[in-house]
Amino acid sequence: MKKKIVAFMLCLTMVLSMTACGGSDSEEKKDAKDNTEAGESGSDVDYIKDKGTLVIGITEFEPMDYKDDSGEWVGFDADMAKLVAEELGVEAEFVVIDWDTKIMELDSKNIDVVWNGMTLTSEVTSAMECTNAYCNNAQVVVVPGDKKDADLAGLTFAVEAGSAGEAAASDKEYNMNAVASQADALMEVASGTSDAAIIDLLMAGAMIGEGTSYEDLIHTEELTTEEYGVGCRKGSDLAEFINGIFETTYGDGRMMEIAETYGVQEAIVEQ
Repeated sequence: MKKKIVAFMLCLTMVLSMTACGGSDSEEKKDAKDNTEAGESGSDVDYIKDKGTLVIGITEFEPMDYKDDSGEWVGFDADMAKLVAEELGVEAEFVVIDWDTKIMELDSKNIDVVWNGMTLTSEVTSAMECTNAYCNNAQVVVVPGDKKDADLAGLTFAVEAGSAGEAAASDKEYNMNAVASQADALMEVASGTSDAAIIDLLMAGAMIGEGTSYEDLIHTEELTTEEYGVGCRKGSDLAEFINGIFETTYGDGRMMEIAETYGVQEAIVEQ
């Protein structure tokens, strides 16, 4: 009987030992996976270099991010993002996101940066690791030419959900329709679905008025002044890396050369 008990105890000890080893292997695999996802050093820069792509969250926003006739993403932000990807030794990949969920997209690693004329609001700077400001902007009212003298309080405004334009409309207590993008906001006004829109000044300069698809639209009042920055994951070292690129390219003239290509040179912030 004693022999059977001893044999049983030995067997049980071996089983427990194997289970413990298996748990250790599982933990090691998990740690290895976590290290791969964040870069061996925990660096976001290393993570992006390891996977070989810089995934850039955008909306269609001329003159910052938009497609040319060949279907390639171009614009001041797009070209600067490509330059940063080149410095990282990776490919630039552009992904159109819902602007209202940009923080979630970033935190879930569906994208690596939010780089699309993003206003540095308190909400953005508290939720993201942001770069230095690189561009000045304002939120402006866009209306059909025949409504340029209309009482704004009586109008219904199309605004991009989650945008600085939506915040400006809310502060003024204007009636508003939230839409997916600033481009959609302009289409709302052009079609008469909304009386007016609130969009970025730089976008208004590129997309409305003479020689554009919206020749009958004008911008009137400037509601806010603001600055653009690039958003990275909270605590990420990528923001500082991009700051270095901003400083270098401003100093050697490349940033201003790109800005002049898209007509935004007057808005560039000194680095």
